[in-house]
Amino acid sequence: MTRDPADLTVADYLDGAREMAAADRPFLAYLLAEEAAQRTTDPATAAGIRASFPDPTTTRTETD
Repeated sequence: MTRDPADLTVADYLDGAREMAAADRPFLAYLLAEEAAQRTTDPATAAGIRASFPDPTTTRTETD
């Protein structure tokens, strides 16, 4: 495990995003995926990452 965040790769951030999504932590998953998308040089890949982990604050529905 790395101790320096600068050493993390896009794959590391995506792995973390998947783990957070599986743990029902959608906002953390979104933040990690957004960081992965920002570190990606290909715009199409970045768009795909963002589509896979949408912002939960804009997609949330209220329940009673």
